[in-house]
Amino acid sequence: MTLTFTNPAGVHPPAPSYSHVALVTGPGTRLVMSGQVGVTPEGTTPADAGAQIDQALANLLANLAAHDMRPHDIVKMTVFLTDAGLIGELRARRAALMQGAAPASTLLVVAALAAPQWVVEIECEAFRAG
Repeated sequence: MTLTFTNPAGVHPPAPSYSHVALVTGPGTRLVMSGQVGVTPEGTTPADAGAQIDQALANLLANLAAHDMRPHDIVKMTVFLTDAGLIGELRARRAALMQGAAPASTLLVVAALAAPQWVVEIECEAFRAG
């Protein structure tokens, strides 16, 4: 088994203390992804909450795609929101992304995230047999 930490192209550079993805390979491939926020690849954060949700999901997809994975490979997703009023919007956008896949999931409403302008953070684990 090998463990590789990566920061795929198409996602903003991470802070010095983490990687976007931890990839564990062996009989299958396990991907452990750090929380993805609504920061664009250029490093900007949209002011609109819906745009942040879309960007966080786009970052999640970019990390999966960089390792030949897709939403159906996600086995666990955890979402942190700073506003319970965004739950419906998050669920609709997440459902469009997941296309019927229903991984184990946790949704938490929290007082704040690491940067005051962030409203959503999404982390996940994925697995691909092989």
